Amino acid sequence: MNTSSEPADVSAQPQTSNATEYSVSEISVALKRTVEETFGWVRVRGEISGYRGPHSSGHAYFALKDDRARLEAVIWRGVMSKLKHRPEEGMEVIATGKLTTYPGSSKYQIVIDNIEPAGAGALMALLEERKKKLAAEGLFDETRKRALPYLPMVIGVVTSPTGSVIRDVLHRIADRFPLHVIVWPVRVQGETSGAEVAAAIAGFNALDKDGPVRRPDLLVVARGGGSIEDLWGFNDEAVVRAVAASTIPLISAIGHETDWTLIDLAADRRAPTPTGAAEIAVPVKSELEALVATLAARLRAGLSRTLERARGDLRSASRGLGTPADILSAPRQRLDASSDRLAGAMRLAVQRKRGMFERTGARLAPHLLRNRTGQGRERLRVLDSALANAYRSRTRTVRHELEATARRLDWRVLKRSVDRARERLDQNWRLIGSLSHEKVLERGFALIRDASGNPIMRAGAVHAGDAISVQMHDGSFAALAGEGGVPAPRPKPPKATKPGAASKDQGDLF
Repeated sequence: MNTSSEPADVSAQPQTSNATEYSVSEISVALKRTVEETFGWVRVRGEISGYRGPHSSGHAYFALKDDRARLEAVIWRGVMSKLKHRPEEGMEVIATGKLTTYPGSSKYQIVIDNIEPAGAGALMALLEERKKKLAAEGLFDETRKRALPYLPMVIGVVTSPTGSVIRDVLHRIADRFPLHVIVWPVRVQGETSGAEVAAAIAGFNALDKDGPVRRPDLLVVARGGGSIEDLWGFNDEAVVRAVAASTIPLISAIGHETDWTLIDLAADRRAPTPTGAAEIAVPVKSELEALVATLAARLRAGLSRTLERARGDLRSASRGLGTPADILSAPRQRLDASSDRLAGAMRLAVQRKRGMFERTGARLAPHLLRNRTGQGRERLRVLDSALANAYRSRTRTVRHELEATARRLDWRVLKRSVDRARERLDQNWRLIGSLSHEKVLERGFALIRDASGNPIMRAGAVHAGDAISVQMHDGSFAALAGEGGVPAPRPKPPKATKPGAASKDQGDLF
C-alpha cells in the first residue's frame, strides 16, 4: 500500500493547448468553402434513388448512388421546369452541378443544373419500362384504334411551323386531294415538346364542329428524323395518354421508317414518314374521279339495259292483253243483257207482290174473321161442355166405387180410405186447375189463334197481314199481324168481360 502523502498524478487532468477553437458553424462554413472551391462544377454519373417527384415547394430531393457510395442531390424549382429529361426512379444519369454541403445535417450534396440519361442504353431501358407500364393500362390495344375517315374534309397537323416536314405534308395533300388543313405549331424537340404536343392534341379535340375553327376529321402528328434524344418528347407519357384519349382518329409520322416512339403504338395508324402520312390521309383525287366516271358509265349502261328489258316485257305483255274494245266488249254485252232482264224481272216482281197482297186482303175480309171467331168460340164451348160432363161422369163413377167399397169395409177403415180418396181427389182437382189455360192467362199470358181458331205454337207460323185472335184472362180481341209478327190492333176490339167472370166466347182448354 502506498502511504505516501504526495499528490496524485497530474497527467490525467486536462492540459491547455495552442490549437484554434472553432464553433460548429465555423467548421460547417469552412467545410462548405473547401468543398465548393476544391470541386466547383462537376459531372457525376449515378443511379437515381429515392425520387418521389417534386416537393410541394417545387424543389426535388433524391440521391445518386453507385455500388459503393451515395451522394445526396437537389434540383431547385427554377431548374426543374427547364430540364430536358425529368428524373425518374432507377434512371442512370449524368448530373451536372455544383458540389456543396448542407450545414443543417452535416452532409455534402450536389445542386444539379442539368441532368441527362447516361447514354442511349439508359434511354432505351427507360423507354422499355415506360412502354410496359402503358401497355399494361391497355393504351396500345388494337381494340382502341379507330378507322380513318376515307375522305376527311379538314385535317389537323401537329408539327413545327418551320422546316421541311410541314411543307412536305401540305404539298403532298395538295397534289393528291386539296382540302382544308389546320396547323397547330409546336416544338418537336426539347424539354417542352411533349407538353406542347399533348396540349395540341387535346386542343384539336376540344374544337366545335360548327365553330369558327372547324374541328378536324383527322389528326397528323409529324416530325422529321433524329436520334433517340431528339425524338424523346414523343415518348412522353403525357403525349401517349393524349393520343389514346383523342376522339379524332390520329396518324403518327415521327422520324424515318426505322424510328419508332411510344406515340406510334398509341396512334390509330403509323406512317413511315410525314409524306407517307399525307398519302394515308387522303386518296388521289384524279383516281377517284376516274373511278366515279367508270362507275357512272357502268350505272348508265345498266340502267339502259334494264329499261330496254322492261320495254320488251311491256310490249310482250301488251300483245297478250288485246285492245281496250276487246277487253270491254264482253262486260258491255253482259250489262246490256242484264238491263233487258231487269225490266222484265221488275214487272214480274210487281205482279207477284200484287197477287200476294190481293190474297192476303181476301183472307182479311170481316165476315171471314167473324166466321173463324165463331167457329173457335163454338169449339171452345164444346170442349168446355165435354170437360164438365167428363168431370161429372168421373165423379159419379168414383162415388159409386167408393160407396161399394164402403159397404165392404169397416167404418173406420172406410173413413180413412175416404179421407185418402178425398185428398187425392182434391190434389187432382188442384192439378187440373193449375194445368188449365185460364191459370196461365191469369199470370199475364195470352192465347193466340189463327183465322181457323187453331192455337198458334210458333212465331214463324205468323205472316204480316194474317188475321189472328188474342185471348187474355179477362177477354179476347181480333187483330192483324204486322211486320215482324207484331200484332196490329183492330180499330174496334171486342168488349172485355168483367174481371173474374167467364166469357161467353171463352172455351175450356180441357
